[in-house]
Amino acid sequence: MDELKIFTGNANPALAGAVARYLDIPLGKCEVFQFSNENTFVRIMENVRSCDTYVVQPICSPVNQSLVELLIMLDAFKRASAGRITAVVSYYGYGRTDKKDQPRVPITARLVADLLTVAGANRILTVDLHAAQIQGFFNIPVDELTAINIISNYFKKKNLKDLVVVATDIGSTKRARDYAARLDATLAIMEKRRLGNADQTETLNIIGEVSGKIALTVDDEIDTGGSLVNTVNTLIKNGTREIYACCTHPVFSGPAIERIAASQVKEVIVTDTIPVTGRKKIDKITVLPIAPLLGEAIKRIHTGQSVGALFGPEP
Repeated sequence: MDELKIFTGNANPALAGAVARYLDIPLGKCEVFQFSNENTFVRIMENVRSCDTYVVQPICSPVNQSLVELLIMLDAFKRASAGRITAVVSYYGYGRTDKKDQPRVPITARLVADLLTVAGANRILTVDLHAAQIQGFFNIPVDELTAINIISNYFKKKNLKDLVVVATDIGSTKRARDYAARLDATLAIMEKRRLGNADQTETLNIIGEVSGKIALTVDDEIDTGGSLVNTVNTLIKNGTREIYACCTHPVFSGPAIERIAASQVKEVIVTDTIPVTGRKKIDKITVLPIAPLLGEAIKRIHTGQSVGALFGPEP
């Protein structure tokens, strides 16, 4: 596995190109397209026999198409005798369906893990899973990176005073606590409940002091923006003087962009695990590059070095 190769489907080719540039290697050549009958076709355009192969493909919009492309690409590399195949899933779609929280519902995050493994992935490289237990859905190695240092360093340069980091729900408390520790800020938690299966939430209460402070809301992803807007409105009612928001994955589906544009949030900081293009590119949204982190992790995996050391000294 002396030779390292990077390939991409159609989900985020710009990210794959940036990773290849970081590693100073050419992006691998392959064809990935749909026939008129919507069947996906993949053809690897170069020799990958015994190569250490990485397929960069977030499971993002169009989600099902991106997933099927990834599965078929993995199968193609397996049948082309690639030495080791790593699926670089910068955004793990279906990650929010990680448990049975209602009767007779699937655990789709586990199903996707099984699909990736059967298709031919020998390992997974991902960023900020929705829930840590998703790693345990795999029987192959999983390296989970985090964008916390990238986003925290951005805010450190702003040198904001009286900063409070706000977890948008109970589930994101640990992530928010980590941000607060890095930014030397206090912590608050937004208590909320989801209304059925619709993308609607009702904000109930704030645990912590936010009056007169600058708030930074923290979450792993922003989907329709409903939770963010509810959080911002609640913070304003409780006396917060300025609000920033951050997340790793800018899903921005449905009315998200319109909601962000109309809200009182000053700036939303995200990474490019998912493409932010077209109508999603507005002045309030700042996109930080994730390619250097992915590229360094790939380099370490390829050379047998520690990936965990990227985030601090190991015990």
